[in-house]
Amino acid sequence: MQVIANILLALVALIHLYIVVLEMFLWTTPRGQKAFNLTPEFAEQTKTLAANQGLYNGFLAAGLIYALVRQDFGASVLFSVFVIVAGVYGTFTASRKIFFVQVVPGALALLFVLLAG
Repeated sequence: MQVIANILLALVALIHLYIVVLEMFLWTTPRGQKAFNLTPEFAEQTKTLAANQGLYNGFLAAGLIYALVRQDFGASVLFSVFVIVAGVYGTFTASRKIFFVQVVPGALALLFVLLAG
């Protein structure tokens, strides 16, 4: 169970690192605009806000990586819950797609962390 939990935690961390790149560096590019369904004008107007969001996603990824490296059960649970809460909020306020990109992987990781613990 621990191996599956670690793989899922790593996957969620990688997803969030990718989100960091999209929000902080690619927001105004065609790739970033496509990922978030943005017009070029809106992307330009909101790039500072997106970079801030990216920073927070980076903190989630850093916490998950810390939990993995230290094999810290408490940190694994805490940061998985943070991912789920952020994803649920994003699902209701931004896009239903976030549920499948963030909530489902985070919930699976949490489930296997709890089963392994």
